[in-house]
Amino acid sequence: MSLRPLIAGLVMTLAATACTAEEDALVVYTSVTQATVDAVVAEFDAAGVQVEVFRAPTGEVNARIAAERREGGLRADVLWLTDPLSMQAYDSEGLLRPVEPDVSTVPEAFRADRFWGTRILNLVIVAGESAPPITTWDDLVDAAAAGGVAIPDPAFAGSAFAALGFFALDDRYGMEFLRRLRDAGGTQVGTPGDVVTGVAEGAYAAGITLDFSARTAVEKGSPLRLIWPEPGAIALYSPIAVTGDHPAAVEFVSHVVGPEAQAAIAATGWQPVDPSIPWTAGGPQVTVAWDRASDRQEELLAAYRDVFGG
Repeated sequence: MSLRPLIAGLVMTLAATACTAEEDALVVYTSVTQATVDAVVAEFDAAGVQVEVFRAPTGEVNARIAAERREGGLRADVLWLTDPLSMQAYDSEGLLRPVEPDVSTVPEAFRADRFWGTRILNLVIVAGESAPPITTWDDLVDAAAAGGVAIPDPAFAGSAFAALGFFALDDRYGMEFLRRLRDAGGTQVGTPGDVVTGVAEGAYAAGITLDFSARTAVEKGSPLRLIWPEPGAIALYSPIAVTGDHPAAVEFVSHVVGPEAQAAIAATGWQPVDPSIPWTAGGPQVTVAWDRASDRQEELLAAYRDVFGG
């Protein structure tokens, strides 16, 4: 008896099984840091659901989503992004599903109708040892005159757009604040991580970056100071939403904002969105009017380019 039919049948069975397993997986696209995603997914694995994660920087995640939509449909069941800007755009395009996970732990300031905050990112000031005294956002102007200030590009990083949105739309600052900062020695760089590197290397006296990035550098021994400026760090939230019909998608969202995952998020260095989870590394916060900032995104970016070029 020839073994070829038997082998062929076995191969087809294995292929079908693999395909079914892949199709049955809950697919999550995310730009959240790897350690945080791993910790949260590990907790969810106990529910017996296989989770397939595509993790990449925001630009790559957005590019993959765009490519799949052009080619016939998004594979992701859940989007877990870094800031609300892209999520609001996807919501306006009808990509997000109107589901009802348990998000009772999420404060009103960090949620929308079809997406919800999972962790809070705080934009703060990082300063080198030679920087002048800094206690407020306004003090960045003196720091710029003393040794330069690095500002992340709001067209490149969603978190950087949060800084632009806050300053441009807040009556205490406005675009005039950014002009004064530029005139004193403010310089645009790429990402919040580039800000930390530049300040640590002495290229700038100070800069605007994420508290996570600054804290991590300080813990590794960089000669830096993390300054939580008055009137507060600029807080933005990392949103999650359902885009597919996997039966575990809503459960996964509820899990991410639930106590176990929120504790895991805190343990990996990020502020949990649930205020009941202990977090002592922060201070006062100011928030961005995301609806207004999103509606005026191109206008704000154009005004920013008039100041910093590019």
